[in-house]
Amino acid sequence: MALDIRSLRRLIAWALALPFLWDCRPTFTLLFAGIPLSMLGLIVRGWAAGSIHKDHELAISGPYAHVRNPLYLGTLLIGIGVTIAGGKSGWSILFLAYFVVVYRLTISLEQDRLSELFGSVYSKYASSVPSFIPRLVPYKPDQNTVRHGFSCKRYCQNKEWEALVGVLGVFSLLAWKSFLGL
Repeated sequence: MALDIRSLRRLIAWALALPFLWDCRPTFTLLFAGIPLSMLGLIVRGWAAGSIHKDHELAISGPYAHVRNPLYLGTLLIGIGVTIAGGKSGWSILFLAYFVVVYRLTISLEQDRLSELFGSVYSKYASSVPSFIPRLVPYKPDQNTVRHGFSCKRYCQNKEWEALVGVLGVFSLLAWKSFLGL
């Protein structure tokens, strides 16, 4: 059975998360530095997950009107926040290296797939909306393009609540380690 890129991302993330949680040395100051970044990441990811109809239509509204990869941008913010809170800069560097390597490949594969699915509509969108650094003015598609707003139902269908539970769990463990001085 071939391992897809999504499964590979999760496998690597868990392989890094467990030693990180064992090795980290959080303090309350670091927690208060990392939590806002991770919460911002959760907001970006949640907004994106509630705005996308995966594989059915090209997402170009909501956060997708500002950046083509808001889910991955949210993941980056979450990871930076968590590793800052962990208190060991080596983990932040390792996370950033993991992110650059794995998500560069992920984004490339996704761009190819979206080009196949949506052709010139995607090409026009991709040439107007940055891949990773959000544009301030939202992308305005053609009049004929369907645009959807945020939906709690889509947020749940896309299982974005798993990211929320995961981040809350990690910060709970970090707070516990900090409280106990571990």
